[in-house]
Amino acid sequence: MTLHTITSDLLSPISHGFFTRQGGASSGIFEGLNCGLGSSDLREAVMLNRARVAEAMGTESLVRMHQVHSAEVAVIEAPQAEGEEAPRADALVTTTPGLALSVLTADCQPVLFADPEAGVVAAAHAGWRGTLDGVLDATVDTMERLGAKRDKIRAVIGPTISQPAYEVGPEFHADFTQKDPDFARFFIAGDGGRFFFDLPGLGLARLQSLGVKAAEWTHHCTYSDPKLFYSYRRTTHAREADYGRLIACIRL
Repeated sequence: MTLHTITSDLLSPISHGFFTRQGGASSGIFEGLNCGLGSSDLREAVMLNRARVAEAMGTESLVRMHQVHSAEVAVIEAPQAEGEEAPRADALVTTTPGLALSVLTADCQPVLFADPEAGVVAAAHAGWRGTLDGVLDATVDTMERLGAKRDKIRAVIGPTISQPAYEVGPEFHADFTQKDPDFARFFIAGDGGRFFFDLPGLGLARLQSLGVKAAEWTHHCTYSDPKLFYSYRRTTHAREADYGRLIACIRL
């Protein structure tokens, strides 16, 4: 089956894609294009899936990171050697043509960045914790240090969990409003003191506050479309043993 990717005109002409789960070699609960080496899926299937993505991106291999829900950014200057340990980070930035930066998600925000004029691209993993702690800020800062201009950077948030599917408790709400009372606007009150959280809304607001004028969300909800997307939260609700990981990539 052909791989299915979601792209954005905002990042054109930079090569990029938010890959769905369609077209992969995995089976069972991972059916499709599971690219997560940290899952319990067969390693052979995951490696084949990643090879298909690399081919689609016009490269031999993908640059990956060991994601830890942080605000750490790694600058990548050369392809990763086979067996090389991936950097512990939640964003990758490069000015090197041909390198395909990749990010894995299963409800968190995959964010792809590009300043085509400066020749700088980035990929970030922005869950609620990373977004709150400043991973988007750190990514833009690093791109700027490498020659990008904030008002020329374009950023696209790919498939992520949407507000109607993201119910959270009062402690979660408090983590945000104690840091900044204005964050209350990303929550809608639910029943029993619970709330519904707008993760992509927060992501877009953070990008705009950083001076990124061209930013958008693709408006795809990972939780709501099991045919196209993996979802950690949907898997948890279904009491399944594990879940697949979606991949998004960008290359100069």
